[in-house]
Amino acid sequence: MTRHIERLSEIAADYDAVVFDQWGVLHNGSAPYGGAIECLATLPCPAAVLSNSGKRAAPNAARIRDMGFETPFNTVMTSGEALWRDIEGARVPETRFHAVERAAGDAAAWGQGLSIEMTALENAEAILLMGLPDGTNLEAWQPLLEDALTRQLPLYCSNPDRKSPRKDGYVISPGAVAFAYREMGGAVSFYGKPHQPIFDSLAHAMGTSKLLMVGDSLEHDIAGASAAGWDSVLVGGGLYAETFNAAPWQEALTALAPPHAPTFFIGEVQ
Repeated sequence: MTRHIERLSEIAADYDAVVFDQWGVLHNGSAPYGGAIECLATLPCPAAVLSNSGKRAAPNAARIRDMGFETPFNTVMTSGEALWRDIEGARVPETRFHAVERAAGDAAAWGQGLSIEMTALENAEAILLMGLPDGTNLEAWQPLLEDALTRQLPLYCSNPDRKSPRKDGYVISPGAVAFAYREMGGAVSFYGKPHQPIFDSLAHAMGTSKLLMVGDSLEHDIAGASAAGWDSVLVGGGLYAETFNAAPWQEALTALAPPHAPTFFIGEVQ
């Protein structure tokens, strides 16, 4: 049964480290949530970040610092980092990618240090889906997906989230496009939560499996933590804010019908 807590400090000392998702937990993409900075500063154990971000670990760590999080994280692991490492280790056979990115230059910056080429679709061996411009919609990507499917190009998605919070609502994320391609019959490789390798990579980096996952997605954070054998905290102020604002948390959680119940529930990180 899920237990309600007011502060992470109530339970954090029972774990070797606390692992945080980013968007919807620490910040909304533009600014930190109210109690998040103080929570990190007073946490009685090491902290890490596990994020479905198409970018590598270092840019994400810099983003968090720039938002005012002065407390250092022991480890920052992203889905973009995991894919980069697989390409570096020759576990991905393709070397010519057509990149789909949030902003021009993101893919080139991400690919530094790799022996790969970003190219036009007609010359590509695979699609690299790492970000989407804000304001886009799924229909806008249908022609590209149809062309890629005709060419039988595999797609590597380094952010399996379907949507992400922003200060004024939500935007669709790369996962929505990747799942659409898979439903069309395309071959898709997902990197990030809830897929097991990224949880295993972080546990290895931290040197322990006694970890607590704090996230706002039942599909990614909570399900992935459960499969990894970690306890978890669902944050009600992120992805499901409207649901938890409309009903008592127990009723709201039951209505969401999670296949894996979180160990704990908290309104927001504090």
